[in-house]
Amino acid sequence: MTKNTGAQGRSEQQKQNPSVLDNFKPLLVDVAVPLGSYYVFKDGFGTSTFAALAWSSAVPAVRTVWSLVKDRTANGLAMLILVVNVVGLGLSFVSGDPRLMLAKDSGISSTVGIGVLVSVALGKPMMTAGLKPFMVKGDAAREAAWDRLVAGTAAGSGDFRTREKVFSVVWGGVLLAECVARVVGAYTIPVDTMVWLGTVIMVGAIVLGSVLCGPLAAGPIEAMVGDEVRAAEDLRAELAVAV
Repeated sequence: MTKNTGAQGRSEQQKQNPSVLDNFKPLLVDVAVPLGSYYVFKDGFGTSTFAALAWSSAVPAVRTVWSLVKDRTANGLAMLILVVNVVGLGLSFVSGDPRLMLAKDSGISSTVGIGVLVSVALGKPMMTAGLKPFMVKGDAAREAAWDRLVAGTAAGSGDFRTREKVFSVVWGGVLLAECVARVVGAYTIPVDTMVWLGTVIMVGAIVLGSVLCGPLAAGPIEAMVGDEVRAAEDLRAELAVAV
């Protein structure tokens, strides 16, 4: 009984504070598996370019459906990506155009990028939830400090809110830029080249977003969380002395 409770507790903690691998696992599946399977189908089984793209593109859609069934939760972003994939695949089958199939991948980036920017305009930056696990690192004191900063009850809340908006704006802009680059490439570069180059562009966009967000948002936010933790500790020490 105790062992089960402990395992269940660790499982719940992992869900609330996912590791770096947990955060990047979907990306690895959606990039590495489709890229590898494309060349397996085309070069290994001799299928056409269009068929190889179709089969390899089905992997991310299946993963998304499986995640929804397994977790039994309707994640808005996952549903959005699934819809874009299904619509893109449908249009590609109707037209039979492999370039359209490549271009559809950029539709995910543009849709997510626009969604992120809209969330900033609405005052609820979408990327904040993805940043939190890296900032709190599973530490209860840091998580409490984060919550106070988000709620506006901490001294640095104003600057924190500005930085979290910057974080989302940068990622939204990077995703839109990636979309433009991949659409242009899909219709100007040979398909076989664009299959792997599209992945390079996506990885490059992720690296660019990370580099820009470090000094502009993530670094200052991490410092603010640390300052809030220390402020709370100093306050508790003062109260203890007063008592």
